[in-house]
Amino acid sequence: MVCSDQMSVFGTEEVEFSKESLVDEAIDALFEKRFAILLHQCLNCIKKGSSKEISLASRTIGLLALTVGPGVHAQDILEESITPLSQAFNSGSESSKIISLLNCLAVITFVGANGPEEIEKSMQIMWQIIHPKLGSNVIAIKPSAPIITTAVSSWSFLLTTMDGWRPSPKLWQESVTYLSSLLDNDDRSMRIAAGEALSLIFEMGSLEKFVAETKGYIDSSDLEGNKTKVRFSHIQGLKGKILNQARDLSMEAGGKGSSKKDLNNQRNMFRDVLEFLEYGYPPETTMKIGGVALQTLTWSQLIQLNFLKRFLGGGFAKHMQESEFLQDVFGFTPKRRNLVGYDHISNTEKRMYKSPNSVVNKARTQQLNKQRMLSEGRNIGHFAICVGYEDS
Repeated sequence: MVCSDQMSVFGTEEVEFSKESLVDEAIDALFEKRFAILLHQCLNCIKKGSSKEISLASRTIGLLALTVGPGVHAQDILEESITPLSQAFNSGSESSKIISLLNCLAVITFVGANGPEEIEKSMQIMWQIIHPKLGSNVIAIKPSAPIITTAVSSWSFLLTTMDGWRPSPKLWQESVTYLSSLLDNDDRSMRIAAGEALSLIFEMGSLEKFVAETKGYIDSSDLEGNKTKVRFSHIQGLKGKILNQARDLSMEAGGKGSSKKDLNNQRNMFRDVLEFLEYGYPPETTMKIGGVALQTLTWSQLIQLNFLKRFLGGGFAKHMQESEFLQDVFGFTPKRRNLVGYDHISNTEKRMYKSPNSVVNKARTQQLNKQRMLSEGRNIGHFAICVGYEDS
């Protein structure tokens, strides 16, 4: 009798487990279908939509990649989006559109790239926008300061993932030389973006590796495969020039019409650059998210943090508390204040808790809908909640 009762209990548990598995599979299948539909709708907007529609679609694709996290879905997003995004860069030069496309390309590559070759491909697209060359198919006219600033920030963001990458010395020289020239630009945001990019390059130590492997000259090849030699003393001279530029920018006096906040941001940032170039100490930062400290100890981490904060806006803290991918990126463990017993509930119940159709999320959505334009909510669709946090 006892044995029979135990078998009955085990049988019930097995049936319940089987039911839950079937529900999970059904939800997964539904998610994949909605995922594909949303992605294709957004890509159609990028191909045929207005500048505003392209901007909204680009942002949605970026949010979609961050939501699904690394894996097959994120790889599909990158694979299917890279060509439409590349083509969209040529279909006009409106700043807001190009900036949204750059941010989208950076995020989907950061999450979905399967190896350094795919990352480098996206970085090359961005570099052609930063420094257009004859014969380039990307943006025929000179880009605006906000576009260049975003392109440099996006390029740096992806460079943080390329530890151990060894481009040709000539490519590094070109990158460092051009970024150094941006430090003399009148646009303060551009100067800051270029300063961060240069600091990251020196943090990665590529130039120091080259000097250890060469004797004054570095063999390189141009685009036609012709061998050339790059004098390393020239590269070292560039570092000295950048050091002097950073020193000047860290002490720049405010001019007429200059924003005090922007000026202070520039001074502080270039003081960090100066200290790093002279003594090797990167800036350390700390911010609190839900009572837990998120720290950055390198330029690479700081650049990743700043980029994702800009992209997610007011939704950054929410994403950090719920995204395992972002938590892994920054080594961050959030508090689970309101989720007592969360780890002990079924997968189905967890999905219901997170579902946009839950009572909690419905109430939140209704409140957010009052704070944003109806048109934006329609365009962003399933991910309206994520975007809405930026407006709050």
